[in-house]
Parts: sequence; structure tokens; C-alpha cells
Amino acid sequence: MVILQVIFLIKFVERTNRRLHKFLESIRHSDFSSSFSDAGLGKSFAGLSKAFTEVIEDFKKNRAEKEEHFQYLQTIVQHINIGIIAYRRDGKVDIYNNAIKKLLRIRNLRNIRDLGLLKKDLPEILLKLKAGDKTLVKLFMEDELLQLSVYATEFRMRGEEYTLISIQDISSELDEKEIESWQKLIRVLTHEITNSITPISSLASTVRDMLLSEDDGIIKMTRLDDDDAENIQKAISTIQSRSQGLLNFVEIYRNLTRIPKPSFKYFPVSEAFERSGQLLKPKMDELNIKYSSEVFPPDLMITADPDLVDQVVINLILNAIHAVKETGNPEISILATLNNNSRVIVDFKDNGYGIKPDILDKIFMPFFTSKKNGSGIGLSLSRQIMHLHKGSISVKSKPSEGTVFTLTF
Repeated sequence: MVILQVIFLIKFVERTNRRLHKFLESIRHSDFSSSFSDAGLGKSFAGLSKAFTEVIEDFKKNRAEKEEHFQYLQTIVQHINIGIIAYRRDGKVDIYNNAIKKLLRIRNLRNIRDLGLLKKDLPEILLKLKAGDKTLVKLFMEDELLQLSVYATEFRMRGEEYTLISIQDISSELDEKEIESWQKLIRVLTHEITNSITPISSLASTVRDMLLSEDDGIIKMTRLDDDDAENIQKAISTIQSRSQGLLNFVEIYRNLTRIPKPSFKYFPVSEAFERSGQLLKPKMDELNIKYSSEVFPPDLMITADPDLVDQVVINLILNAIHAVKETGNPEISILATLNNNSRVIVDFKDNGYGIKPDILDKIFMPFFTSKKNGSGIGLSLSRQIMHLHKGSISVKSKPSEGTVFTLTF
């Protein structure tokens, strides 16, 4: 009898231990699907099974809440249009969002050092950032210049130190500020140069008239011989000519700050292509340039100032003509379509000599030109016109392969 009681006691203890072990293992492995029934075990197990079940349910509820909270944060991180990367001291990346993948044109990012494929010193720049640091990084992506604003902060999680950086392309904002700065500078220069040149030109013209007779002969003056008078006349004529040239120079660049306010109309994109194509077709035929334009869908419309848009289109085609005129099989193509954000984009593509990477970020600056007789205002003017349309102009180029200018309305 005693032996049977001992055996039952041992089995009871083992059963209790097994249930306790099962309970603890469920918690350790976060397996909250286990159930604890007291069927056939007697009333003594009822309270224990109930307690086990309640604890498991609480853990399950807490885990579900944490999972929901995590998914909520993940949704926010993936939804924002600012690139986010969180990485450890050794460079291992734990979090990155869709915006950074789109911005940097990457599929996966396991270590911050992998970004060295985009820019050799980029990992070093990012790994040196401390909490509160800001920096501007210039990055060429598929022959397009990106100007990235990088901001860093730090946090600690599970005893590990992390750096969280936000990255966004601020090229358009910098372009806007640059345009404003150049406009202010041009207005000041125009005012000062005009004030200086106008009286010089007027005085030179007056003195020249005094030294000439009605038949343009040199007036003989008692204190001057003929040679002196002639030299004075030539010198003053030169002064007048150069002064007038400077005034013309100022007037050309003054146009950069005198762009008329757009008169918006709703019209087919194809009309702008037809007008510019007809105007420049003789020049392109003369140079044997293969020219094509396409609008997709064919009835694509934009709201813009037709005259200002024509000015931009003509300028970009003229630039393309200049770029391809020395190539073997010159080609220029224009394509208008809608991008993923339903905005009208127009690509101007040529197979010319391309633009050198070291000047790619300078081509929109007023007065900058790589042409022998260029004025340096065409692209700057085009950018200002697009800015007035709340749009943008960008460029991609490969030396010896060609260039693509893109207008986004």
C-alpha cells in the first residue's frame, strides 16, 4: 500500500513537473498556442491550469500589442519620403526604408560600407557622424547629380549604440536659393554698371561730335594739329563703341531678372513640339540630324505659358544641335509622358559629346558656358522659367555617349 502511494506520488510530481516544464518552455519560445486542461487530473490541477492559461493569454496579448506597435512604426518609417538608415557602430544596418532604396537606387543594404559602391568615401562620411551632425553630400547617380542633406542622431537599444540618419535630396531647394541669389547679384551689377557706363558713353559721343564737322571731317582746332585731333577722334570712337558694347552686355543679362509672369493656358504638349520643330527643322536638315518627337498619350495636356515653354524647348533643342553636329549619326529625340506621380515630364535626348562630370553642377549657373561663343544664360533662363511653373529641369549625361535633359511640370 505504501509502495503504491509512493508510485502515485512520484507520477503526480512528474506530471506536475511536465506541465510546469511545458508552461515555461511555451513562454521561453513565445509559443502561446499551448493549452492547459485539467481534465482527468483532479481538482488540485484546476487552479494551476487556470493560472497557466491566464498567464499564457496575458503574454499572447502583450506580444500582439508589441507586434501591432512594431508594425505601426514600420508603416510610418516606410511611408515617409525621407530616407532613413539605422546602423550600429560596426556599420551593420538594422533598419532602412523604401525612400532610401528609391533615392540611392539600391535593393538591399546590410552594411553601411556597401554604400562605397556609390561614392568611395560615403561610408567614412556617415560613420564619422555624431548626434546632431549635419552635412551635405554630392552624389552622382546614373549620371545625375544629387545633393543630399544628411542629419544624424544616436540612440541606445539593448545595450547597443545605434546611429540614425535621415537623407533627402535638396537639389531643387538649393536651385531655388541659387536662382534668388543670382537674381539679386544681377540686379546689383546691372544697376552699378549701367550707372557707370551711361555717362561715359554719353560724354564720349558728345566729345566726338565736337571734333567732327557736319561732313564727318575733323574740325581743326588751334591747339591741336591734325594728327592729334584724328587720334582723339579714334580714341573717343573706341570708348563709345566699347561703352555701347558693355550696355548691350548688361541688357542681355538683365533679361535673367525680367522674365514675365507666366500667363497659364491649358494646351496640348504636341503643339509646343510642332512650333519648335517647324522653326528649327531647316537647321537640323542642313546638319543631317535625325529628329523625332513623341507624346504619350497623344492627347497629353499641360497647364503652362506657351510662349515661355517654347523658349525652353527651343533652347534645349539648340543645345542638342550644338552637341550632336560633330557626331557621325546625329540624333535628337523628345518624349513627353506622365511619371509615377502623374506629372508631365519631357525628355530631350541627344547622342552628342556629353557633359563632363566636373562641370555638370555648373551648367545652370548664369554666365557659365562651355561653348566658344555662348552667352551662358540659356539654361539658367530655362531653369527660372521652370521654377515659375513650379517645375524643375534636370540633366543626365555621359561623356561621348549623350545627354538627357528632363523637364518636370
